[in-house]
Amino acid sequence: MQDLSQFKFKYPIQMRWKDMDALGHVNNAVYITYFEVARGYYMMEAAPGWDWHKHMFLIANVEVAYQKELRLSASKAEVWMRTSKIGNKSFELEYVVVSEVKGQTVVHASGTTVQVMFDLQTKKTTEIHNWVREGLTAYEN
Repeated sequence: MQDLSQFKFKYPIQMRWKDMDALGHVNNAVYITYFEVARGYYMMEAAPGWDWHKHMFLIANVEVAYQKELRLSASKAEVWMRTSKIGNKSFELEYVVVSEVKGQTVVHASGTTVQVMFDLQTKKTTEIHNWVREGLTAYEN
């Protein structure tokens, strides 16, 4: 199991009936939506000065490892996340989707996304601004 003590941020999952597939558990593609929603709230908390109209990133890669089915009846379903790497033009976020079963934390999936900084004017990748690097680093430490 992932060491959740390494994660500072968590966000509750609000599962919807439409998230389920024919087998009665969350469809594999929906986990990426859970990552997306949590990422928005994480960025607002970790880098509160972020202006989405001026500074943008693109998702360059998404990886998900599915470990145990997540059902609509799950208790305390959450996405835990953190910044795991920061490069020159990109940074990696790590996610763990968990719930509680009989007082025990169960990991349903884990994954990563790689965000590449993007200049909306030039339509080209750009270096990570120092305030982004410093903000994410300070938040995680």
